[in-house]
Amino acid sequence: MAKDSGHTLVIIPARMASARLPNKPLADIGGEPMVVRVARQAMLADIGRVAVATDSRDIADVVEAAGFEAVMTRNDHQSGSDRVFEAAMIMDPQAQAQIILNVQGDIPAIEPETIRRSVLPLTGSAADLATLAVEISDETEKTNPSIVKVIGTPIGERLLRALYFTRATAPYGDGPLYHHIGLYAWRRAALERFVSLKPSTLETRESLEQLRALENGMRIDVAIVDSVPLGVDTPADLERARQILAPQEARFPRNGQTS
Repeated sequence: MAKDSGHTLVIIPARMASARLPNKPLADIGGEPMVVRVARQAMLADIGRVAVATDSRDIADVVEAAGFEAVMTRNDHQSGSDRVFEAAMIMDPQAQAQIILNVQGDIPAIEPETIRRSVLPLTGSAADLATLAVEISDETEKTNPSIVKVIGTPIGERLLRALYFTRATAPYGDGPLYHHIGLYAWRRAALERFVSLKPSTLETRESLEQLRALENGMRIDVAIVDSVPLGVDTPADLERARQILAPQEARFPRNGQTS
C-alpha cells in the first residue's frame, strides 16, 4: 500500500442508498467493485492514508477483502461531509492529520494526479478548503442545471478563489465558465466547523452543500484541471464507465495489490 504521510487522510464516503442506481458502490466495472477502483486510484495518488467510510457491512467487507481500509460510520448522516468527518475522528482521534480529503466513491476513472491537484491550493494559502473545476467547452453544459458552475476570481495560474457555486448559467458576459468537480480538501478545523453548522439558505435553495461554507465566511480555493472525471449516477453512466475502463483493463491487467 501507499505510504501514510501522517498529515493527510483520504476518505471515500460510500453508502448503498441510491434511487437511480441501487447498490452503486458495489457495481461491477471490469470485474471489480466501483468503490474499490476509487480506493485504488486514491492509493496511487500517494498523499496519505486512504479509507472507505461506510454504514454498510457489505461495502466494508468488499473493501477489506481487496486489501483496503474500511471505517464503519453511523447510518443517519445527511451528507458525505458528515460521514467523512466521523471517519476522520475514528481514524485519527489525536488529530495528527490536518488535511482531510473527501473523494467521491462514484468516480471510478479519477486520475491520481487529479486527486493530488485538489490538495495543492491549500499550500501557502488562507483557504479553509479546496476543490477542482474544469473550463466548460460543451455549450450544452453551460445551460444544464445538473452541471454545477463555480464563479471565482483568479488568484494565480489555474487557480481561483470561489465566490459562488450555482446550477444557473453564470457569470454573465464574455469569458470562461467552470464546471465544478466535487472533490474537497479540507483543513481539519474547517471541516469540524462546517459539520457543526446548520444547512444554509442558499445551500438549500441550490441544493449545493458547499454554499454553506461560503455563507458562513469560509474561503474555498479552486484548482483548474483539464478534464472532468466520469461520475456514475445512473445505469447509463455505469455502462459508459464499463466501456471506457474495459479497454484499459485489457491493456493493463492488474497484477495483484500494490504493497
